[in-house]
Amino acid sequence: MGTLIELPAEELRRVCDPASLGFQTTDDLPLLNEVLGQPRAVAAFAFGANIGSPGFNIFALGQPGSGKTTLIRQYLEHCAESQPVPPDLCYVYNFAHAREPLPLQLPSGMAVPFRDDVDAFVEELQAEIPKAFDSEEYSRHRDQIMQEMEARRREILSHMDQRASDAGFQLLKGPGGLLLAPAAGGKLLTEEEIEQLKPEQRDALARTRERLQHEMEERLRAIRELEKGARDALRALDTETAAYAARHLVADLRARYHDQPAVLDYLTELQNDVTEHADDFRKGKEAESVPAPLAALATLVPDSERTLVRYQVNVVVNNRDRKGAPVVVETNPTYHNLTGRIEHQGTLGGTVTDHTMIKPGALHRANGGYLVIPARECLMNPFAWEGLKRALKDGLLRIEELGSQLALVSTVTLDPEPIPLNVKVVLIGSPAIYYLLLAYDEDFQKLFKVKADFTNRMDRTAESESGYARFVHTITHLDQTLPFDAGAVARVIEYGSRAVEDQDQLSTCFGDIADLVREAAHRAGQNSHQAVTAVDVRTAEEARRYRQNLMEERLREALIKGTLLVEATGTAIGQINGLSVLSLGDYAFGHPVRLTATIAPGRRGVVSIEREVELSGPIHGKGVLILSGYLLRQYGRAHPLSLSASLVFEQSYGLVDGDSASLAELCVLVSAAADLPLRQDIAVTGSVNQHGQVQPVGGVIAKIEGFFDLCRTRGLTGRQGVLIPVENRRHVMLRDDVLEAVSKGQFHIWLADDVDTALELLIGLPAGEQDAAGGFSEGTVHHAVAARLSQYAEKLRALGAEEKKPELINC
Repeated sequence: MGTLIELPAEELRRVCDPASLGFQTTDDLPLLNEVLGQPRAVAAFAFGANIGSPGFNIFALGQPGSGKTTLIRQYLEHCAESQPVPPDLCYVYNFAHAREPLPLQLPSGMAVPFRDDVDAFVEELQAEIPKAFDSEEYSRHRDQIMQEMEARRREILSHMDQRASDAGFQLLKGPGGLLLAPAAGGKLLTEEEIEQLKPEQRDALARTRERLQHEMEERLRAIRELEKGARDALRALDTETAAYAARHLVADLRARYHDQPAVLDYLTELQNDVTEHADDFRKGKEAESVPAPLAALATLVPDSERTLVRYQVNVVVNNRDRKGAPVVVETNPTYHNLTGRIEHQGTLGGTVTDHTMIKPGALHRANGGYLVIPARECLMNPFAWEGLKRALKDGLLRIEELGSQLALVSTVTLDPEPIPLNVKVVLIGSPAIYYLLLAYDEDFQKLFKVKADFTNRMDRTAESESGYARFVHTITHLDQTLPFDAGAVARVIEYGSRAVEDQDQLSTCFGDIADLVREAAHRAGQNSHQAVTAVDVRTAEEARRYRQNLMEERLREALIKGTLLVEATGTAIGQINGLSVLSLGDYAFGHPVRLTATIAPGRRGVVSIEREVELSGPIHGKGVLILSGYLLRQYGRAHPLSLSASLVFEQSYGLVDGDSASLAELCVLVSAAADLPLRQDIAVTGSVNQHGQVQPVGGVIAKIEGFFDLCRTRGLTGRQGVLIPVENRRHVMLRDDVLEAVSKGQFHIWLADDVDTALELLIGLPAGEQDAAGGFSEGTVHHAVAARLSQYAEKLRALGAEEKKPELINC
């Protein structure tokens, strides 16, 4: 048999003494520079952030609103400060394979100067190359080549003409080339004259023509070889001229980047391409004067193949101003936002692209550092999760055009060379997402081996209270608001304990705490205070509650008007006040509800009407079955239980779940069985086991305050109160108005550790102890129940004997 305990007002809220905080206002405190209340998560991050082995990426799990993202970013930024700055990344044109741009990784801060140097180099080439081709020396060499070729050509043609003349022919120029025509005395023979020749003369003339034709072909072949040699000489001259113009400019670049082998290789290819395409620099001005229709058609050719765009350097990642490793938070992790994209420019119904249209993704920006991604958003975006996993598994970052992968018709696009990927990825999500991925994604455990579990509470100690004070100071410092005095911080600390419903714990959902701090500071500013006080914090709490409790007010009005039937005075048999908690997502409140029971002789046992009509969850169903176990243990030793009982939540039309009403259900069953009235001015919450022990439940604060609000509205009598499990003693952090009523004796909070204690309070009689034979002394609650159940058993036996009598048949 337990002992009934009534809690005094001092134990209904753990008050924080402002004097114990040791400051006047938060301006006297340093800023918070560590992660507060998350030692397990910090240890996981310290391990995961520093281990270099592949696969040790981090999944941070915890309840929403715990400030995980902010804490993680701040922690990673602190870790990244001491780490080296990763190299810059740029993409350049691949002169060997135009569709495969080359990545260049340069020391941090060097990519932009390199781009500017190449742009200046090309700009200087546009001036130097035309100048070199306009020089007298170039003209002299070109004229010399052309003159030598022309002189040799004339010599060959003169020799051919002389040979033809000596053989009686003249060399003529026709539409199809050179022709041999018979002549005599310097005069061409006509067809009639040729026909008048003797047959042997005509045969000799044909043989001579054939011989001369062969000689002429040899001479013409020599002329073509001569012209080809001249063209090759001119091309070599152009190449040498362009190379001469570019050589000293490239030399300056090579000297500037002498310690970058990849850059030197690129400059070599660049120089070779410049010399091979010198006309692109000579014709630059001519291209500007192309008519508009032709210029529009020219845009259908990729820029890298028609202009000097191929010499541009596309800086993808610039770490010039970075201190330490990068920390990137990608809040919209789509496929392209993670892995990068290749943009296209639409022209006349088509699209073109080049290496300058390559855009970086979050993985590019975070390479060499840390990338923070919300897990839910990554999973919801098509292909993003698979793209992230592929990059982590391969250790390579590829930019792949998603549109070309999904298109039914193949389109020409770029295929940039991949770059090595060295990034630590931090996924942030709920425990449900973590365990779903662990169960259904075979790659998840291989890639995210570090679990950082964020708790929503921490121990309330002097150190944690001091941390709360520094957190408040940090928020006011960042927002440039009024400081908090010690009383205001003490009130915030009490709010932290109330938020987790534990006097010995504090909430680590710092997003919610920060919102309260900001609202209190705003109200203090409106009231022209010099510092935020406890009154400001309390006002902010009440204002927040008022904004959220519309549904609570509507239910309370229904109770006051009698629409919902709940008594707060008097006594009644088979009727008790239970307590439930209604949650609307961002607000939860307690709601008193009437439980009733009826009992009669029978064999059905205890029946829950909610369970029968499928308006209860499995946990509530389990609690009802536990009641049957208690009745069997308590009253079934002397004779079999012979009862049919029904339990119901009156005027409840939604799903009922949980076992926190099982103590109230058991008490109302006992009342109905014993025919003894229960006090209606007491509400009951708590679960029980088969041995009659009262077990703790959740939502105690809301339940107490919900019944208190009803009683206060109808009028406090000084006898009203709430009975809760003794193990919920430290979970009570009640409002100021409830504390005031308790201190004045207008409201009461009782603790019970077993059913007997609860029955004695509610019925006003001793519960009674069971003797060795299973009986109870007279004048006790259990004796009344046992006597009633014994009567039921006798009635059922008598009814059974009556049904078994043989019927008499008259003959």
